Amino acid sequence: MAKELWRPPADVRERTRIGAFLRWLSSERGLEFDDYQTLWQWSVDHPGDFWQAIWDHFEVVAHEAPTAALPDARMPGADWFPGARLNYAEHVLRMPGVAGDDPIVIAYSQTREPVTLTAAELREQVRRAQATLRRLGVTRGDRVAAYAPNIPETFVLMLATAGLGAIFSSCAPEFGTRSVVDRWQQIEPKVLVAVDGYRYGDKAVDRRAEVAAIREALPSLEAVIEIPYLSGAGGSVWDETTQELTFAPVPFGHPLYVLYSSGTTGLPKPIVHGHGGILLEHLKMLALHHDLGPGDRFFWFTTTGWMMWNYLVSGPAVGAAIVLVDGNPAHPDLGWLWRVAAESGTTYFGTSAPFLLSCRKAGLVPKELADLSALRGVGSTGAPLPPEGFEWVYDAVSADVLLASASGGTDVCTAFVGGVPLLPVRAGEIACRALGARVEAYAADGTPVIGELGELVITAPMPSMPVGFWGDTDGSRYADAYFGTYPGVWRHGDWITIDDTGACVITGRSDATLNRGGVRLGTSEFYSVVESLDSVADSVVVHLEDPEGGAGELLLFVVLRPGVTLDDALRATVARELRTALSPRHVPDQVFQVDAVPRTLSGKKLEVPVKRILTGTPVEQAAAKGALANPESLRYFEAVRAARQ
Repeated sequence: MAKELWRPPADVRERTRIGAFLRWLSSERGLEFDDYQTLWQWSVDHPGDFWQAIWDHFEVVAHEAPTAALPDARMPGADWFPGARLNYAEHVLRMPGVAGDDPIVIAYSQTREPVTLTAAELREQVRRAQATLRRLGVTRGDRVAAYAPNIPETFVLMLATAGLGAIFSSCAPEFGTRSVVDRWQQIEPKVLVAVDGYRYGDKAVDRRAEVAAIREALPSLEAVIEIPYLSGAGGSVWDETTQELTFAPVPFGHPLYVLYSSGTTGLPKPIVHGHGGILLEHLKMLALHHDLGPGDRFFWFTTTGWMMWNYLVSGPAVGAAIVLVDGNPAHPDLGWLWRVAAESGTTYFGTSAPFLLSCRKAGLVPKELADLSALRGVGSTGAPLPPEGFEWVYDAVSADVLLASASGGTDVCTAFVGGVPLLPVRAGEIACRALGARVEAYAADGTPVIGELGELVITAPMPSMPVGFWGDTDGSRYADAYFGTYPGVWRHGDWITIDDTGACVITGRSDATLNRGGVRLGTSEFYSVVESLDSVADSVVVHLEDPEGGAGELLLFVVLRPGVTLDDALRATVARELRTALSPRHVPDQVFQVDAVPRTLSGKKLEVPVKRILTGTPVEQAAAKGALANPESLRYFEAVRAARQ
C-alpha cells in the first residue's frame, strides 16, 4: 500500500461539512453510514435519493418545485428534476453565512492593483451589469461572450448573464483570433465584452487588433463593450441605473454556459452545461469534498479558458470567498502564487500538477516564503500527480493540509474522482470516487475490474453531464462522443486503476497508451521519471505500433534545460532511470531533443497529434493550430518523420 501522508482527525465528523451532511441524513432520512465507502455506494445505487438529499440539505431555491429527482436514468437522456424552475446565479449571490460587508471576491493581477468586492458590492455590480445587458437587448437564450481574463468583471458578467436566463461563454485573452472564432461562430453571441489587453509578467499584451478581428468574424454581434484593463482608464463599464437585479426562473437543464473541448483534431466541441446540474454538482463538491464554507477563501489558479474557472466561481454558493488571480504564475518567480495565497488568507489553494512539480524541481519551500498557516486544503488537477509531488506538498507546504489530487473534465465541469475529509491521503493515489459519480474501470471486453488497469467509465448519470452540444439538434454528436464505445455507458478516455477501497490511480489518456509486448503502460508515470532528471525540462512519449504485431517503437522527445544538449551519456541516464523505476519495457528505442512539447491552450500535452504526424498524417491535418499554445512545435516531428523514411 502507498505511503500514508495525512490521516483524518478523530473528530472529523464534528468539524466538517460532510460530517454535518451525515448527521442530516441520519436525522432527516433515517440513514446511517459507517464510512465513506458505504456513503458513496448509497449515492450511486440510489442517485435520485442522493441528489434529492443534496437539493434539500443545501436548501435549493425552486421557483417551481420538481415532480421527481430522476424519473428516467438512461444515458444519454437522463431526466433530472422535471418541472423545477431555478436560477444558478441566484444561488451564487445568496452567499450563505456571508454578511454584506464581508469580502467575497479578492482579485490579484499583474495588470493593475488588487481589487476586493464585498458581498454587497458584488450584488451591486451584477445588478448594474445585468441592466447594461438588458439595455442592449439581451434576453433569455441569447449568448454573451467574454474575451477577458480571471478578473471580477468576468465573474460579474457571467452572473448577470445567467440571471437573465441568457447563456455565457468565455475565452481567455491569450487565445488567438482563430481559436476564439472557431468557438464563437458556433454559438453566435449577441454581445461581446472584451479587454483591451493585459500584462503577462512584465510584458504588456495589446489585444485591440484581435478584438477587432473577432468582431469582424462574428456578424451576430450587436454590441461590444471594452474593459480598459491594460490602459487602466477609470470608471465602471456597467450602466448607472436603478433597475432591480432579477433572476429568471429556468428549467433545470436550461443552458447556463458553453465550454469547449480543446479542438485539437477539428472544431472545438461546444459543450452546453445547465443551471441545475452545475449548481448541484458544485454544491456537493465544494462543500462536501473540499469542505468549503463561510470564512473560507478559495483560490484556484486558472484562466477563463479552463473549466476550473467555472468551478472556482461557484465558491460563493457555499459561502466561500474566491481569490481571482491573473498573470504569469512564474513571475517574478515560482513563489508568487504562494505569496498571493498567504496575503489573501487563502484556506484552499488549487493549481495544476505541473505547477507543483515545477516548484518541487526548483527546490521551492513555500512554507519558508510565506505564512501559509491559514491553508487547510491543496488541490491538484490537470494531470496525474506522482508520489513525489504528494510528498513535496507535505514536506514543503504543510504537513497538515488535506491534499486532493482530482480528475474530471470540461465535459462534466467537475471532478469525479478526488479527495474527501473522511479518508487518508496516500502518496500517488486519488483518495476516492466522488459522491454520486459511479466511476468504474472496464476491461477490454467491457466488464468492470478492480485492482487492474482499465478504461475509465461512468455507468450512471451525473447531473452535470452536458445538456448536449450546441447545434447538435438530434443529439447524435453528443451520443457518439461519450457513448459510442459502450452503449449506455460514458467512456471518458483515461486509464484508471481502482482498488478495493475505492482509491484510484489515473495513468494517462487511453488514446495515448504505450502498448509494449501486450502490456499497456500509462504515460504519467513515464513523465514522472523522465522529468525528475535535472537536465530535462519537459517531455513527450509516443508508441508506434508494429502492424505485424511486434513490440513497435517507443520514441521519447525531451526538452532540455538551457545549456544542456542530448548526448549518449544523457540517453544512457534516461534508459537507466526508466528501467530501474518502471521496467525494461519503458526504455525508449530512440530519444530526440526538441525545442518544445506541443500543448493545448490549457497546458495539456498532446501525444496523439505527435503520433499522427510520425505515422504520416500532414501537420495541417494532425491538429488544429488554433487549439495549440505552440503550433510551431509540431514542425519538428514532421522533420523526424521525414528523416526516418
